[in-house]
Amino acid sequence: MNNNIFSLKGRNAWVTGAAYGIGFAIAKAFAEAGARTIIFNTSNEASMQKGLEAYKEAGITNVRGYVCDVTDENAVAALVKRIHEEVGQIDILVNNAGIIKRIPMHEMKREEFQRVIDVDLVGPYICSAAVVPEMMERREGKIINICSMMSELGRETVSAYAAAKGGLKMLTRNICSEYGEYNIQCNAIGPGYIATPQTAPLRERQADGSRHPFDSFICAKTPAGRWLDPDELAGPAVFLASHASDAVNGHILYVDGGILAYIGKQPK
Repeated sequence: MNNNIFSLKGRNAWVTGAAYGIGFAIAKAFAEAGARTIIFNTSNEASMQKGLEAYKEAGITNVRGYVCDVTDENAVAALVKRIHEEVGQIDILVNNAGIIKRIPMHEMKREEFQRVIDVDLVGPYICSAAVVPEMMERREGKIINICSMMSELGRETVSAYAAAKGGLKMLTRNICSEYGEYNIQCNAIGPGYIATPQTAPLRERQADGSRHPFDSFICAKTPAGRWLDPDELAGPAVFLASHASDAVNGHILYVDGGILAYIGKQPK
């Protein structure tokens, strides 16, 4: 097999919300796979500068950081225009930027629900719509959406997040349906429970030395018996961004340690 089909050499990749966490791990993997330029955006200057420092510390120099709210259609259009002028064409888009609000549905305000929908679902629509025309003209492009376990499963307090991620799953399939004839592949990654700074409090030992209840719950529900590392998304992301996946379209690749295949252990 020709391993060059996994190479991203000479290609530009825009990963939204990639100053840290899952987005950073994916962008880093793209750089290591030979991407010409890594482009990321954050919602504020401080986060963007912190991201640039993280890339520098990781030895990644071919990176550009921008401030842009993915829910602002005009701002996204201006950013895409600026990227074309300063970097060149966008070969790969990863819609990673997202938020979650853990509030029982009957206590959640409409504007809180709407904000999650706007960032996690409308944002990917806006960014994808902004890059698709040039990809159509070139007859080539890769779009990767970051879905979730909540694209398939429900859980208490995450009604808005689950609604958004379920919608993102179907947006992925519809982009495939609408633009596949232009050799544009739109797929998604559904991460399982990832060990990031955001989830660190859920993995800390309790005062009595016991595991956090949520930590125990996740490990019991995961056949791998552990939280996943962000770097474990690297291979799937590079695959979906490379020519190795040119015949894969509209697919949601769950990188979850087996959660969706597992009913759980029988109580003792």
